[in-house]
Amino acid sequence: MTQIEIGRLLSASTTGFVAGCRVSQLNAPAFGALVRAKLTDDYHVYGLIYDIHINDDGLVRQLVTSENVSDDVMRDNRENRIVPVEMSILAVGYEQNGKIYHLLPPRPPLSLDVIYKCDEKDILRFTERFGYFRHVIGAQDAPVGEVLAAHILQAGKSRGADGARWVESATQEAITLLRDDYPTLMSVLGALADVS
Repeated sequence: MTQIEIGRLLSASTTGFVAGCRVSQLNAPAFGALVRAKLTDDYHVYGLIYDIHINDDGLVRQLVTSENVSDDVMRDNRENRIVPVEMSILAVGYEQNGKIYHLLPPRPPLSLDVIYKCDEKDILRFTERFGYFRHVIGAQDAPVGEVLAAHILQAGKSRGADGARWVESATQEAITLLRDDYPTLMSVLGALADVS
C-alpha cells in the first residue's frame, strides 16, 4: 500500500469521521475520494470524502474587509495559519485481517489517527463489489448523487482500460438500488452524464 497521508482525525463515529489537514496538503484529497484510516496493521476503516470545508478565524474576517491584501499576507495565511482544512468522510467499510467488509466499522478511528488517500491497489480491492453503495445512498448529510458520481468516476479511472466496464456496472447497481428513489437516481445519473 502506498502511504499518502492527507490529514489527521479530528472527530469520529461509526458512521463517519472528520479529518483535518494543512492547506499545503489540500492537493491530495478530492471530493468523492476513497480514503482509509489505519488503526492497527490489520484493521483499517474506509470512507468517502463528501465535504471539504475551510473554517474562518478572526484574522481572515479582518482580511476580507481590507481593500488591498498583499501576496505575502495571502501566502502567510494559506501556508502558516493553524486553521485546518476539514474533510467530512462517510464510513463505507473496513478491512480486518486482510478481508474487506462493506459494513460499518466495529469501532471508529481515534483522534489524531492518520488518514491516507487510497492508492489504485486499495481502490481495486475495495470496489470489487458494490455493497458499500448502500452507505452512500443512505447518507443523511451528504450530497448523495454528487458523491456517488464523483466516486464512480474516480474508481473507474483507477481501473485503466477496464474502467468503462466497471463504471457501467456501478451505474447499473446504483440504478437498481435507487429504483424507488427517483430524485436521488436522477441526481446520480445527471452528475454522471455531466462528466461523461
